[in-house]
Amino acid sequence: MIYTLTVNPSVDYVVQMGEFRPGMVNRAMGEAVFSGGKGINVAIILQNLGVANRALGFLAGFTGDFIEADLKEQGCRTDFVRLAKGFSRINLKLKGQEESEINGGGPAVDQAAMEQLLEKINALQKGDMLIISGSIPPSLPKDFYEKILDLLEGRGIYTVVDATGEVLLKTLRYEPFLIKPNHQELEELAQSRLFTREEIIAQGKRLQEMGAKNVLISLAAEGAVLLTSDGDTLFAEAPRGKVVNSVGAGDSMVGGFVAGWLKTGSYKEALGWGVAAGSASAFCETLATGEEIRRLYDEKIKITSGTV
Repeated sequence: MIYTLTVNPSVDYVVQMGEFRPGMVNRAMGEAVFSGGKGINVAIILQNLGVANRALGFLAGFTGDFIEADLKEQGCRTDFVRLAKGFSRINLKLKGQEESEINGGGPAVDQAAMEQLLEKINALQKGDMLIISGSIPPSLPKDFYEKILDLLEGRGIYTVVDATGEVLLKTLRYEPFLIKPNHQELEELAQSRLFTREEIIAQGKRLQEMGAKNVLISLAAEGAVLLTSDGDTLFAEAPRGKVVNSVGAGDSMVGGFVAGWLKTGSYKEALGWGVAAGSASAFCETLATGEEIRRLYDEKIKITSGTV
């Protein structure tokens, strides 16, 4: 079974505006509500590509009810821990002449709820995969992801970590199957600008030396670089199209990569599916459907290999 973990899910309230005037009454030109959170995005993409999975994490209140119902409507299985107090956060996204976001903080997670989630994760079996995505809320220990990976270490469970900064670095000693920094996140880890492909690859290899087995680096419109556990370096060009919404594109790349790898066992195919899924979601108002992803994949995304 494939599991996704989102410790701080959200309801994303997207408002289309004309001109936003601070301090005045503003009228929306359009609005929509979606389930949000990096792991939840991955779960939806996997489901859209026909890969059964189960979503884990914490939910609370009326917004938590919406998130769970929405996921089930889209065919995703859920096994969230319900919190007795508070409500799952609401993220406001204003889209007008400029785009602005106000992200909620989310409910507090108590010790009992944390232990309940760890029990669910501890029940994973050899051959299962756990995809850990997103930031850790203040109410959880900063080393929460490390606790999870320590719990699973040596049990033949594949782990994917899509996190940033120190949180990501501290998980590398557990040798995750896949990590997915983007260009900017890689620069933050390197504490310097990375201008060339060679510099990007060198930093990716540094993360491999620290423990990551496969490093997938998303480069937005330029595509992606994959450093594999086999020692290969693969490059994929992104298909051309109009970017409508970049939110969730990186999560879609993770979902597409995992789906491609599970179905074929080929890193090259996985990279192609990852880039197709990330690009397809970037070209859509919402996360891409399976049909939209397959259409881009069938355009034969160009993949080349090389060494540095």
